[in-house]
Amino acid sequence: MKIRIRKNDKVKVLAGKDRGKKGKVIGVDRETGRVTVEGANEIKKHRKPQKRGQKGEIITASGPMNSSNVQLICPKCGKVTRIGHKFEGDKKLRVCKKCKANID
Repeated sequence: MKIRIRKNDKVKVLAGKDRGKKGKVIGVDRETGRVTVEGANEIKKHRKPQKRGQKGEIITASGPMNSSNVQLICPKCGKVTRIGHKFEGDKKLRVCKKCKANID
């Protein structure tokens, strides 16, 4: 499956418990088709004390979600949009389908 979303893109979550949230993409796993969005799909990890006298703690982190559950927010028009492609010379550029502006 082709993932058109990249790291540092601003996206909106379309499905799941965090539906409607907006955030920045922290990471993309192209093999599994999953993306990690900042502030969405929060999971808790219990951490044991590492040294003597140190307390254990609960850490919250963003977990990965399927890339089909997020959609890009265009930096120019600010709307949720699909991504198209356009060639300029030998470069392949991502384009907003609504306002036709280059994304990057």
